[in-house]
Amino acid sequence: MAGSEDMGADDTDADEGTTRPVIAGHDVVKEYVTGGETVRALRGIDFRVDPGEFVAIVGPSGSGKSTLLNMLGLLDVPTSGLVELNGVDVETFGDAERTRKRKETIGFVFQSFHLIPTLTAVENVEVPRLLDRTPRKTRETATDLLERMGLGDRVAHYPDELSGGQKQRVAIARALVNEPRLLLADEPTGNLDRDTGDQILAEFDAITDEGVAVVTVTHDDYVAQSADRVVNLIDGTVREDEEAVTG
Repeated sequence: MAGSEDMGADDTDADEGTTRPVIAGHDVVKEYVTGGETVRALRGIDFRVDPGEFVAIVGPSGSGKSTLLNMLGLLDVPTSGLVELNGVDVETFGDAERTRKRKETIGFVFQSFHLIPTLTAVENVEVPRLLDRTPRKTRETATDLLERMGLGDRVAHYPDELSGGQKQRVAIARALVNEPRLLLADEPTGNLDRDTGDQILAEFDAITDEGVAVVTVTHDDYVAQSADRVVNLIDGTVREDEEAVTG
């Protein structure tokens, strides 16, 4: 990916000589008030995601997975505790700064793809840059990403002319067009067969090899086993945080 040589430029803490996480949370609590009752979605959890790491978040419905993903994506802030992006407290960001950091640092991939049906594959990949008013070399970059995803012969095809796996690879290319350091994927293989899911996991491996961190929320044990680390959430707490067992 263009610019990948610089991905790790700010990843090392000069004072400690250790790798700085892309994003980290410390004693994170998130509460919502619904129907006059307070629901505690996250109950004082700690987490970190390092450059080039593939992390799977698993757990039953209502365990806090989506809330945690929202925290990682800067779509929400904690009720208490601390979330840091590249070592900086995200609550120090104003709304405009949070939006800018999200666009520059984080890519999103969804189970339902969310491609624009009236745009071709390459035009869908271009959208984040066009919205950010950075059109220079956008078509070239989008085309290169699609070729990397094995879709060089599909750049002019519309979403309804693509298979599910091809749509997901277009969505991944779109998530990478702004050269993020963190890729968040919500059930990325949920609508795909096993062979196509394997292709998506291979793409994630290639992405992490370039230093981009990948975090996926999944109910698929096969996806979890492919990750470097699995975070098990139960009732808003981390039950287990361990290296994935493959094979």
